[in-house]
Amino acid sequence: MPPPRSLGGVLRQLGPGLIISAVIVGSGELIVTPKLGAEAGFKLLWFIILGCLLKVFVQIELGRHAVLRGQTTLASLNTLPGPRAVVSWVLWLWLAMYLSLVFQVAGMVGGVARVFALGGMTLPINLLAVLIGGSCAVLLVVGRYKLVENLSTAFVALFTLATLIAVGLLQKTTYAVTGAQLASGFTLGLPDKLVTAFAAFGIIGVGASELIYYPYWCLEKGYAKNIGPDDGTAAWRENAKGWLKIMRLDAWVSFGLYTSTTLAFYLLGAAILYAKNVKVENSQMIETLSLMYREVFGEWSFWMFLVGAFAVLYSTIFGATASNARLAVDALDLFKIKRYRDSAERLRWLKYMCVALPVAFTTVFMLVGAPVSLVFIGAVGQGLMLPFLAGAAIYYHFTNPHRDLRAGRFSVVSLIIASTLMAALGLYQVISALRG
Repeated sequence: MPPPRSLGGVLRQLGPGLIISAVIVGSGELIVTPKLGAEAGFKLLWFIILGCLLKVFVQIELGRHAVLRGQTTLASLNTLPGPRAVVSWVLWLWLAMYLSLVFQVAGMVGGVARVFALGGMTLPINLLAVLIGGSCAVLLVVGRYKLVENLSTAFVALFTLATLIAVGLLQKTTYAVTGAQLASGFTLGLPDKLVTAFAAFGIIGVGASELIYYPYWCLEKGYAKNIGPDDGTAAWRENAKGWLKIMRLDAWVSFGLYTSTTLAFYLLGAAILYAKNVKVENSQMIETLSLMYREVFGEWSFWMFLVGAFAVLYSTIFGATASNARLAVDALDLFKIKRYRDSAERLRWLKYMCVALPVAFTTVFMLVGAPVSLVFIGAVGQGLMLPFLAGAAIYYHFTNPHRDLRAGRFSVVSLIIASTLMAALGLYQVISALRG
């Protein structure tokens, strides 16, 4: 199928990146980014922008490989050279990151439970967590994904708009941002303790988990099907070029959307929480974060924040469960644990995973508590996975048999720089953790 030529047709084909933008306001933006602003002030503004920008080049290359080969991310990672123990060594690293995501989602469950408690529900926190996890499993199993997705996207969009408005209204408060403060954000310094910055780097913008799932969205949107199998003809290559151009546009549009949102949360944290010298900690997480809105809009906005926080966190839990359930089903096959007889059996196991994952992250929260700490475990796990995904993207580029379908020189240089910086930051974090 040839790519659309009209602007309207092109816009209708955008999707995977816009899905990311719709669900990207999650624990990273709501919790980790303001926490970083509260600790560092404005001086890491450059770090936030760079953290969002670097991943776009990796995202596009992973998507390019998926639509040209028609392969999911896990299947592609399994083809990488190096040691194998049933599967590629990279998939074992992915599995470690995947397990860390259970802790991250568990932290979000705790956040939603705290929202309900502050909203007046008198049930024990652990019982609220069970109800949250249980509702997520039930809705996914009975097939209410679209309903929840549409409702949560609407609420998250409104909450995001309120956040952007709050940034604009900062200038009418005692927390008005000065030119000197913004300039201090581009001095390229790093904090003495990197853990919060590294956690933010792992999940702001497109986190490692979104990078892994982005090719799935590209495949489901039909990019690979529209390109079709490689028949070696010039017509096939021209068709592929057209669809790859749409995919790149999709990625860059989503970059603009999620970077703006991430910057808004960071600026609120730097301007308000840092000035008030408050930290985003486990016991008062929701109350502290709500200050970013109460100090701008007034005390009434506490209730607006509760609704927004619920929409952000619950939609992220819901989307993460659906995505990770699919990854789990693929992984069982690749790790040779389960062979599916047909698509019906595969779908049945997908529903099993939609139940097993909520049970896992609800149990973790009940055992550990500490929602901020739990989110950080997943964030650090994603940060450590990023260099390997960037390395895979570079490998895919240079092994692409079609030179005319490879990324341009600027994109390749940017991809290599991104990979190098991700690796350097990951190594620095490991060394710092060992020293600490």
